[in-house]
Amino acid sequence: MLVKEIMGLIEGFAPPVYQEGYDNCGLQVGNPEDEVTGVLICLDVTEAIVDEAIERGCNMIVSHHPVLFFGLKRISGRTYIERIVQKAIKNDISIFSAHTSLDNMRHGVNAKIAEKLGLVDTGILSVKANTLSKLYTYVPVPSVSVVREALFAAGAGEVGLYDECSFEVIGTGTFRPGITANPTIGTAGGVRESVEEAKIEVLVPKDRERAVLGALFKSHPYEEVAYELVAIQNANQEIGAGMVGNLPERMGEREFLEFLKKQMKTDCIRHTALRGKNIGRVAVCGGAGSFLLRDAIAAKADIFITGDFKYHQFFDAEGKIIIADIGHYESEQFTTEIFEALLKKKFPNFAILLSNLSTNPVNYFC
Repeated sequence: MLVKEIMGLIEGFAPPVYQEGYDNCGLQVGNPEDEVTGVLICLDVTEAIVDEAIERGCNMIVSHHPVLFFGLKRISGRTYIERIVQKAIKNDISIFSAHTSLDNMRHGVNAKIAEKLGLVDTGILSVKANTLSKLYTYVPVPSVSVVREALFAAGAGEVGLYDECSFEVIGTGTFRPGITANPTIGTAGGVRESVEEAKIEVLVPKDRERAVLGALFKSHPYEEVAYELVAIQNANQEIGAGMVGNLPERMGEREFLEFLKKQMKTDCIRHTALRGKNIGRVAVCGGAGSFLLRDAIAAKADIFITGDFKYHQFFDAEGKIIIADIGHYESEQFTTEIFEALLKKKFPNFAILLSNLSTNPVNYFC
């Protein structure tokens, strides 16, 4: 098993093209061609985590939070980050992270929180724009089926919960082969040709553009493929921040807060004033989610569960919603289960271990 095989599986599930601009997903330390003896999964990478990987015979660490957000000017052991990198390199340990790329996936971090809370009818709270393109291509009618199937196989044509979606219209295409051309139809240096062609239209997710274009060029019969790939503003319903869903049955506010404490394994919830209404619709965001408060209110959620709310931000609820801050670590602690399930399904006989350590830097005196 190679590092690049682990990377490929995770990045196929959470493509790095969907990470936020400030983020640094991907291989932090190591070589993609290195052999992997075992994988240790964690939320954060600390010096203790690297020690645990050494003790348990794992030479690759897969984490949610990157250890490197910014470039290092020196690796002298002056900071904990420098010491982590030093120790990892010295012990031939690779470190890989999938952070906001996993946050933004329909079946990522927030889906795991929704699962723990038993939410149904879930959807992305704030869908992400600028992640879709429209591909237009022109194909001679006899080759339409072959080209269309190739595009679908490469991942084009998905619209929400539907796939193999396309549109085509028949028309007439014209062209005149140049003197050095090798035309499928017509003669080099010959006359202008008129051919019955179909214009095929399909949606293409940002992470599949290269594969889809490759499939188009390989399957299309023409020497020169006529196509247009145009970025569109449509929001991708499967990619974005946060999640909103419904409880199977409405619960009283205090009853729900007790349920939340139990399910998310936390002893402390900071929250705004209770509103005297039952909880039915729930919005969630793993990590620091205050930027989604307006979206949660717009989605008519009764409560918004996340972490890292600042004092003055609690006033922004304005009695329209309950803010429940369960803590950054607490909201993302089950992310490791996503990595574990993904890796064990693909590599069932390989050493995939969950860390035994809590990396939460925040302690509570309750």
